[in-house]
This record gives sequence, structure tokens and C-alpha cells, in this order.
Amino acid sequence: TAYEISLGLVGSEMCIRDRNKKDKSLKHLAIIMDGNGRWALNKELPRTSGHAEGEHSLSRTIDWAISNKINWLTVYAFSTENWLRSSDEVDYLMFFNRDILIRRRDEFNDKGVKFRFLGNLGDEKIPDENKFLMKETEEITKNNSNLNLVFAFNYGSHNEIHSAIMNLHNSNIEKILSIEEITDSFYSYFQYPDIPYPDLLLRTAGEERISNFLLYQLAYTENQDMESFCENIMFANMTMICSKMLEHVCT
Repeated sequence: TAYEISLGLVGSEMCIRDRNKKDKSLKHLAIIMDGNGRWALNKELPRTSGHAEGEHSLSRTIDWAISNKINWLTVYAFSTENWLRSSDEVDYLMFFNRDILIRRRDEFNDKGVKFRFLGNLGDEKIPDENKFLMKETEEITKNNSNLNLVFAFNYGSHNEIHSAIMNLHNSNIEKILSIEEITDSFYSYFQYPDIPYPDLLLRTAGEERISNFLLYQLAYTENQDMESFCENIMFANMTMICSKMLEHVCT
């Protein structure tokens, strides 16, 4: 969905404070892609037009991440709450996500992008074609190393945490665990425990909610909200964001 990030303004030299308050470069960027429907309505277009516009920004962001040696890019593509939208919009979003894979997967694969799909992918509401394409794409790109691109699809952090608790319980059903043992091992029961915690979270359209996104993983993440709708954000907007972030986290 639509957003733009300025090439060269944020990148491998940007300092982000990790959970131990040690400065490090930006390795994992998470983005909540917001405002597409409102952008379209403001232009008297169907809400779906806003989602379609996002493909171009997604492609540019992938190129930017590769150029700036960002190891991980996680985008909130479809939340568990999105099922509550109109059936027409949900149907379009299902089509939109599989259409991108059909048309552009080979291009991203050639660029060295490794795809991951994070969420409840076995949900019966997801069309079978989507499930097949996601699984196939993960397999095709599994050996790529230029960028780990994580699509949070049919994702809700509450569900993710609940599933991890269930996995922990089922794996230790005859044990009494200490709080230290749970703390040290809990993340290993998540769907993808090898995904590092994000260094920076961006959300467009001026909203400040986390919206059930990576609640456990964002505990020590720097957050920045963008006032503009996704489609209206220009490269120059990132100058202010970078400056503000650097004031907070680089010494």
C-alpha cells in the first residue's frame, strides 16, 4: 500500500537505539501502511484506487531498502480486523495481494528479495489461490539474501501472542517453568523467531495507533508518525523525520 521513503535520508548510517540502549544502524524497518482509502475518497475515487496506487510506492521502498542495506522490511499488508471492511473491499485486497505476486514476483526475486508471510495463513477465509501463491513465493525466494521482506498478512498481534503461549504450553506440558525460563525462550515460540525486533516503526496518515501490529516486538522500537496520507508523502518529508529520529537516538 502507498508510502514513499527518501533514498539516502534514512539508511545504513542511521543510528537507532536497541533494547540495551546501544546505538546501531537501521537493520529492520516496520511500516503501517495507512490512509489509502481516505486518500482516494478525498480525490472522489473508490477506496480501492488508493490501494492500487500503493503498488508503486511498495516497489520504490523495496528498491530503497536494498540500496541502503536494510536487512528486514516488514509491511502491514492485511490485518485480521480488515475482514470487517466491506466485502467488495476485502475481495479487492485479496485480488490485489495475489495479483502483485503473479505480476512482480519474478522481478523481486531477481533483485534478491526473500519473502515471508506472517500471520494466520491457514484461515479458511483466505482464497486457496492466495495461500498457494504465498507458499510458492516463500519457496522460490528462500535462498535470496539482499532483503528479507515480511508481509504481515491476515495478521493480528494478539493472535500471534496467544498462539505463542499455546505453543509454549504444549511444548512444556509436564514442566513448571520459572519466569526467567519463559522470558528467555518465549519469542522462540513465535511464528518466525528469527525475525529481529524492528528498530524503527513508521505509520502514515497522521495516525498514532499501533493497531495490533507487532505488539511484543515493538517494546523497544523507535516510532515515527507521518502526517501526510501515504500517497502524498514526498522524499523531502523524510528529512524532518530523519532529523527528529537522530536527535533522539544518536549521540
